[in-house]
Amino acid sequence: MKATVRVWDFPTRLGHWSMVCLFALSWWSAERRMMDWHYSFGVGWVALVSFRLIWGIIGPSTSRFGNFVRGPKTILAYLRGRNHAPIGHNPAGAYSVITMLLALVVQIGSGLFSTDTDGLESGPLSFLISFDAARLAARIHAWSFNVLIGLIMLHIAAIVAYRVLGGRNLVAPMISGRTHPSPGRGDEMLPAGLPKLALATLIAGTLAWEIGRGFGL
Repeated sequence: MKATVRVWDFPTRLGHWSMVCLFALSWWSAERRMMDWHYSFGVGWVALVSFRLIWGIIGPSTSRFGNFVRGPKTILAYLRGRNHAPIGHNPAGAYSVITMLLALVVQIGSGLFSTDTDGLESGPLSFLISFDAARLAARIHAWSFNVLIGLIMLHIAAIVAYRVLGGRNLVAPMISGRTHPSPGRGDEMLPAGLPKLALATLIAGTLAWEIGRGFGL
């Protein structure tokens, strides 16, 4: 049996699967018009995405944006097979991650400021802008959801393609946290440590709490 190395830490894996579950719950609550639940899930999204963005700066090596986001030349070389596939996000997949996070930021941000046509169901920060601006935020919220659906479908298609065409299982490492390294390389995740985890959790949790209560205003 080939040796495996660490690739994803537990906070990254927990955050990933929490996003999967929370996306389904957010969609379900909106479809059912259970807006109190939808509101709570939105605050949960603030915490999750904020944590991932912070973790992308101070987290373990495979989760840091600076370690996997590369320029067009690196991506082309990887696609042509000239560069080895590193553990974690490959150069092409890195842009998928960034695009998904940006789409989530738009989706969450628009939801925080949106309101319905009657002004009865509103995001926690809608009071900071005009009614017309809040209605525009609601339209953006609906539009960005469709964009997210498209991105998720592309993400799933890429996972299937890597499995069928490349023989790489991208799901198992996100569950176990371990993967097989490239031949002849000793790549392995460099952990971040508990103090950084505590800091990221504190900042993300506090931000979500304050936004959920409208900063007490």
